[in-house]
Amino acid sequence: MTQLSQAKGGKITPEMKFVAEQEGCSPEHIRKYTAEGKIVIPKNIKRKFEPKGIGKGLRTKVNANIGTSPDHIDPEEELNKLKVALACGADSVMDLSTGGNLKEIRKAILENSCVMVGSVPIYEVAAVLSEKNKNLWEFSSEQLFGIIEKQCEDGIDFITVHCGITERSLEVVNNSPRIGGIVSRGGSILAAWIKHNKKENPLYENFDRLLEIVFKYDVTLSLGDGLRPGAIADASDKPQMEELIIMGELVKRAREKGVQVMIEGPGHVPINQIKANVIMEKRICDEAPFYVLGPLTTDIAPGYDHITSAIGGAIAAASGADFLCYVTPAEHLKLPDLNDIREGVIAVRIAAHTGDIAKGIKGAVERDIEMSKKRKILDWEGMYELAIDPYLPRKRRKESENFNKTVCTMCGKLCAIDLLNTAL
Repeated sequence: MTQLSQAKGGKITPEMKFVAEQEGCSPEHIRKYTAEGKIVIPKNIKRKFEPKGIGKGLRTKVNANIGTSPDHIDPEEELNKLKVALACGADSVMDLSTGGNLKEIRKAILENSCVMVGSVPIYEVAAVLSEKNKNLWEFSSEQLFGIIEKQCEDGIDFITVHCGITERSLEVVNNSPRIGGIVSRGGSILAAWIKHNKKENPLYENFDRLLEIVFKYDVTLSLGDGLRPGAIADASDKPQMEELIIMGELVKRAREKGVQVMIEGPGHVPINQIKANVIMEKRICDEAPFYVLGPLTTDIAPGYDHITSAIGGAIAAASGADFLCYVTPAEHLKLPDLNDIREGVIAVRIAAHTGDIAKGIKGAVERDIEMSKKRKILDWEGMYELAIDPYLPRKRRKESENFNKTVCTMCGKLCAIDLLNTAL
């Protein structure tokens, strides 16, 4: 039984009760929207941790990606990245490892994570082929589904699967004037597979088989945006929309089989198109939770893409996106280090909270009001406690010449708040 099938049957599970307590709403609210597929609770039946809900009326959640690459394999470093991501408040992590002993790395991350863990199974397929010096499209349908089943059995809570890359959608890509082409790693692998094998995407063609596997473990499907725009000039184009329409059809099929499902979204999107993209996803996919990478609002800020994505993420969240994937300063440049992880998580949490204020999520603006009250009385410790990142403001103030004074070095004796507090 899955959270969705139990909710459809009228049952409020312990997970639903816990999410309701976290969100400050009724368990029936969680059950109702879980039954409708508008809330998902990614939690493999084999894992024990405090679950979180993603979707309608809930706080915007944030994800941090970690994992090795073929050029940089240090499992201990990835565990340290996990610790940093958790300490900074990530609601989820994805293991995107493509180098080293993937099974052992996945096991270690699952054992050390107190939040939901996602993966992209096609990455493991590609890693195995790469180690054998084979082309990345030289895998069978059986190999792909075998790895999916194994990852679900290991305890992964949600998996990204690029089911919208089809013969039909690739025809649209081939006839489009795209600048960036296909930038999704998983999407490009499956596109190459379709091209060289002259067959339909096995994830799309055998979608019912996929549903049977994930239902067994209550693994949530994250339908990957393999045709997401990788350049803002490509945003909202025909390939992106064609894939979204296909995913809308698959959402319905997944829900009918009792499988929890969410939709992944772009990518690179100019600021004036973000709201429309969220509205389209919600309409076409019947309000399935929307999981957004960024979106990045400009292509010309390498080294600062945690900022471009936070701008886009805030607007996406305010417009109704439910789940934001962080982007670090290392995006487009290198594998992120520990500091990149920290900056990425904090940036996306700022974006998520900004969106929650706009959406009227319970407790969001109230926290800002409390911060303003602490500032009014120059209660520095109170400000640190309410800050999204308590570490940095405390560190910066401690470095100040006025550390032991009530005011800060920006205004000193000219502090407006201190002046009026003293005068009044």
